[in-house]
Amino acid sequence: MTVDTGVQSPAPADVKALQFIEEVTMNCDAVQENVLAEILSRNAETEYLKRYCLHGNIDRNTFKSKVPVVTYDDISPEIQRIANGDFSPILSSQPISEFLTSSGTSAGERKLMPTIQEELDRRQLLYSLLMPIMNRYVPGLDKGKGLYFLFIKAETKTPGGLVARPVLTSYYKSDHFKKRPYDPYNVITSPNEAILCSDSDQSMYAQMLSGLYQRQEVLRVGAVFASGLLRAIKFLHVNYPKLCHDIAAGSLGPMITDPSVRTSMTRIVRPDPELARFIHDECSKESWEGIITRIWPNTVYLDVIVTGAMAQYIPTLDFYSGGLPKACTMYASSECYFGVNLRPVCKPAEVSYTIMPNMAYFEFIPLIHGSTGSPPVDLADVEMDREYELVVTTYSGLYRYRVGDVLRVTGFHNSAPEFRFVRRKNVLLSIDSDKTDEAELQKAVDSASILLKGFNTRIVEYTSYADTKVIPGHYVIYLELEMMVNNDPARGPTREVLDQCCLAMEEELNSVYRQGRVADKSIGPLEIRVVKNGTFEELMDYAISRGASFNQYKVPRCVNFMPIVDMLNSRVISNHHSPALPQWTPDRKGHAGLR
Repeated sequence: MTVDTGVQSPAPADVKALQFIEEVTMNCDAVQENVLAEILSRNAETEYLKRYCLHGNIDRNTFKSKVPVVTYDDISPEIQRIANGDFSPILSSQPISEFLTSSGTSAGERKLMPTIQEELDRRQLLYSLLMPIMNRYVPGLDKGKGLYFLFIKAETKTPGGLVARPVLTSYYKSDHFKKRPYDPYNVITSPNEAILCSDSDQSMYAQMLSGLYQRQEVLRVGAVFASGLLRAIKFLHVNYPKLCHDIAAGSLGPMITDPSVRTSMTRIVRPDPELARFIHDECSKESWEGIITRIWPNTVYLDVIVTGAMAQYIPTLDFYSGGLPKACTMYASSECYFGVNLRPVCKPAEVSYTIMPNMAYFEFIPLIHGSTGSPPVDLADVEMDREYELVVTTYSGLYRYRVGDVLRVTGFHNSAPEFRFVRRKNVLLSIDSDKTDEAELQKAVDSASILLKGFNTRIVEYTSYADTKVIPGHYVIYLELEMMVNNDPARGPTREVLDQCCLAMEEELNSVYRQGRVADKSIGPLEIRVVKNGTFEELMDYAISRGASFNQYKVPRCVNFMPIVDMLNSRVISNHHSPALPQWTPDRKGHAGLR
C-alpha cells in the first residue's frame, strides 16, 4: 500500500463528512455570522457581555465596536473567580465543566481555558472529518491499524473543585474516546487502559509492546507531536531487550504494575520466540536508519505534527522512517479546535489548514513587519500571502481572545481561507509542548547570575538553542563569563557551581517546562556551554558581515541558524548539565491566592 498522489473518489461512508466540509466552506461568511449570533444570544446575560452594554445586539459591527480584543491577563480575574468556585454566569451561560490547561503560561503557570460540556461534541465533529479526508489520499486504511503513542498528563483541581487538565487528557478520559464506536478506518493497536495509565513509562511500555505484537497490521505510526514519536523510538532503543524477553516468554515483566494495564494486555501478550528474535536482531544492528519500516514494514505514513517548532525534528523522522510521508491532519489548541488539513500527505513545508467556520468566530489581526496595529478582519476578509495573529470568540466564553498564533494565508478552499502556521508569538525555545519566551529565559539567566556573583563572575552575554539532535531534546544556554575582580581562575566558579547554575535556571522556567522534565520526561537536562571571551563580538561581526546594521544590532536570545550554532560550538570551553530534576507538582502554584 502506498500514498496516492491523486485524489480518490470518496467511499460511501465518507460522503456525508466531505459534503459537510464543502457546505461550511462554501458559505464561510454566512456560517461565521450565524456562529457569532448564536454565541452572543446564548451568552447575552453573562456578566462579561453585560459589562459592554450590547443590549441584546448580536451583529458583528456592534460586537466589534463594544467588546475589546483581550489577552489572558485581561480576563485572568474572571478565570480566577471561576476557579475559586464562583459558578454564576461570568463568561458563559452554561456551566464551566472543567478548565483546559494551555501549553502557554501566565506567571509561570499553565493558562486555564474554560470549557463547557458541549465542546466535546464540537471537538469530536472535527475528529470525525480526519479519516474521510485521509481516505481520499491513502486507500485501504480499513485493512490495518494505527500505532499511536498517546498519553494522559497530570491533572489537578482548582479551589472551586473544577478539574484542570490538558485538552487531550480531557478527550482521552471522555466517553467520546473510551466508548467510541468501532470504525474499521480508526482501529489502533493500544488498549484504552494503556493510554489512560498515568505512569508514562508503563503506558509507553504497554503501547510499544502492543505495537510490536501487531507489527504486520500497522499501516500508520504516530503521536501528537513529532517529539513524542521520537521519544517512543528512543524508548524502544533503550528497552528492546526487556520487550523481547516478554514477547519470547509471553508474559509481562515487573515494569507493568498497573492492574488494569496488566489485565488489558492479557488479550495481546502470547509467547512468540520468533518475533522476539526478529525484533532483537533488528534493534541490535548498528544503524537504526529506517527502523520504523523495518519493524513495521507496512507503514504508509507517519501521523505527527511537524509544523512550527516541531519542524526541527523532520530530518530525524526521515532517518528513522526512510522518508515516509508525514501527515499533519488538524490544527487545534486548548482555546479552540480550529481546522483541518485537506491535503494531509503534502510536504511538511506545504502544510496548510483550512479553518472550519462552524467551530468558533474567528478574527485576524494583520501583521505589518511583524507588528500589530490595524483592527482585526473577519475570516472571509483575509488576504493572500498576508500574516495575521489569530483571535477567537468561543462558545465556552472567550471573547475576542488573542491566541498568540501567527498564521499566513496560503490559499482558499471555496470561500474559506487556508493558513500556514508560522510561529507562536514571543516564543524563543520549545522542545515539546513547552514554550519559553524571552522574559522567562532572562529570569532564568538572572538566577544563574546571582549564583555566579558569589564566585567573582558575571555573565557578559548569552544566547540559547533548542538542541534536538539527541532524544529527548534539551535547552542549551551559551554563556560568556568574565571575572569581576582580579582575573584569578582559582576564585571563579567550579564545575559543580556551573552545574548548579543549570538547575537554578530550570527552577525558574515555567511549569510546562518543569513538567516535561519531571513527569513527561520529554525534555532533557538543561545544558550550559561556556564560550571563550570575545565570542559574542565575533557573533556581531558575523551578523554585520551578512548585512545587519551595526547601530541596531542586538544579541539574539535564541539561535537556530546552523552556521551560527556551529560557530558558537567551536568556541565552547566547558559543558555543564543540570545535576537533578527541578521541582514540579501537578498542583498549581498559589491556589490560595486565586481571588
